[in-house]
Amino acid sequence: MKPLGQLTVICGSMFAGKSEELIRLVRRAMYARKKVQVFKHALDDRFAHTAVATHNGVQLGAIPVRNTRELICLLDADTDVIAIEEAQFFDEDLVRLCVELADAGKAVIVAGLDQDFRRQPFGIMPQLLAAADEVIKLRAICVQCGRPASHTQRLVDGRPAAWDEPTILVGAEDHYEARCRNCHQVRRIPPAFRKRLLKGIRRPQESP
Repeated sequence: MKPLGQLTVICGSMFAGKSEELIRLVRRAMYARKKVQVFKHALDDRFAHTAVATHNGVQLGAIPVRNTRELICLLDADTDVIAIEEAQFFDEDLVRLCVELADAGKAVIVAGLDQDFRRQPFGIMPQLLAAADEVIKLRAICVQCGRPASHTQRLVDGRPAAWDEPTILVGAEDHYEARCRNCHQVRRIPPAFRKRLLKGIRRPQESP
């Protein structure tokens, strides 16, 4: 009987523990004597070029790739579990690949930011979340008020980033914080995004 494949997507803001959860699931598969391959997007070189790394220093060896095509070329046919870090940086072919691998009986574990610093859907993450058999959404702690945080705050020279800044800026504590929706701020939000659909409903907080 063909193995039942599965696509698991781990998402959340920065500092929510996505990499820790990916490492935990990978290690469980290794304990079960499954053949595992771990990939990460080459853009993420904050802590280690050839490892998935958590903010507290835990690391797991990983193969850096620049796109889905490179990943396919390095994928072994007999691999049981495929783990992919920083999925938001990949091209749309990754969604099709993950679905095909799960359909073929593989266990696929994908981790990534579901929102960018503007609180908008990040890259291919919405498609991956829709295709997933299981979604693990993690929350961090807001550095401003201590409540659960689901959003990533980008800082530029200590101030909230402006809406029109580039979407991708690889960094850690020097550029980003975890914040709740009340404490999250973005400068120069376009008028179209400032309009409220319902009176009295909060919009993303704009910083002067």
